[in-house]
Amino acid sequence: MHDLVVVGAGPYGLSVAAHAAAAGLDARVLGRPMASWRDHMPAGMFLKSEPWATDLSEPGRRRTLAAYCADQGLRAEHGVPLPVDTFARYGTWFAQGLPLPVEEREVTAVAPRDGGFVVRTADGGTLTARNVALAVGVMPFGHLPGALRGLPGPLASHSSDHRDLGRFRGVDVTVVGAGQAALETAALLAEAGARPTVVARATRLRWNTPPVPLRRRALAALRAPHSGLGTGWTTWVWSELPWAVRRLPEAARARVVATALGPAGAWWLRERFEGVVPVRLGLRVLRAEPAGSGVRLTVASAGGNPETYQTGHVIAATGFVPDLRRLDLLDPALREGLRTVRGTRAPALSGGFESSRAGLFFAGLLSAPSFGPAMRFVHGVSFTAGRLVRHLRDVPGRRSAAAPRMPGQGADRPAGLSRPAAR
Repeated sequence: MHDLVVVGAGPYGLSVAAHAAAAGLDARVLGRPMASWRDHMPAGMFLKSEPWATDLSEPGRRRTLAAYCADQGLRAEHGVPLPVDTFARYGTWFAQGLPLPVEEREVTAVAPRDGGFVVRTADGGTLTARNVALAVGVMPFGHLPGALRGLPGPLASHSSDHRDLGRFRGVDVTVVGAGQAALETAALLAEAGARPTVVARATRLRWNTPPVPLRRRALAALRAPHSGLGTGWTTWVWSELPWAVRRLPEAARARVVATALGPAGAWWLRERFEGVVPVRLGLRVLRAEPAGSGVRLTVASAGGNPETYQTGHVIAATGFVPDLRRLDLLDPALREGLRTVRGTRAPALSGGFESSRAGLFFAGLLSAPSFGPAMRFVHGVSFTAGRLVRHLRDVPGRRSAAAPRMPGQGADRPAGLSRPAAR
């Protein structure tokens, strides 16, 4: 029986695997490295986060995004947008350097077994483990507005469904949403020869301002400190103190996760978007039905009369909502028995990312209602991986034998030190 099986090989899964291997645990990691980044983001997208806030995590912090880019002759600089494809290649490079292999196997079921869990894979394999860490990413949790859910796939999709937007050349496409995914998808559609229109409930679009320099006067830095999620004291708390966020009342945490760091476009996208993509704001989609070769959409403003118009396809760039009910690979009885954070359908987690079922851990989006907005971003791996593995090590009976602590293992990055020296 293995000490740990990590399900998922995105940033969170790879980082947990790196810390587990360094701790000497008998671990396995299953999944296609960086699959959602490689397969579900349109070519031409850029990271919204700063490169220095997008490192995967390992003890010693040697294999950073900056180190990879330097090795490849690329730029990874503050204030310079980095292509998503570069980040995906970095994650694959990180996976290749792990001291344990990443097994490209699809997990189909995780179920309880005496003393641990049984993990089944699509190739007919079976593994047993004392502990399982589910780091399944965001793909199971794509949110579609209710009005769009009855439309067939050729007429409506989620923004994460598309790698190549060239298929929409010459097509009228309605993009629903007002965040970065909606605005960048619309810009890329226009650049691919489509005719996009953005429709959103928001009454105005919000744009992030260009990042302030890393090197600033002491007073300016004190007034608005840098963090992995942006600038300012409130953002710094969400970014650097997830353990403190977890101490908030559950209702307050759910509210923070739902509202903090809300929809906004990246500063570098604005000139590619404005004057290029038509925008219709203050509207909600009431109905959507097939009509001819496209979709008949009915929209309305608050208190306004409904309006119907025709579009060729609808892309919902409406984010991801953590919901255990959509985690099909988890045994139904086990899933239904997990305690959830009040007001959400996400698992309630201990300070070590353990659910109410002993030995079952969650990392990434599903941990956001427990630890806050940082878990919605790659930056959250720097807090998650070491803490999860240290918790697993410290609980008696969770591993086959006591493993020696490796240099740097389990040390969370001190609060406020996620920002590197200016480059």
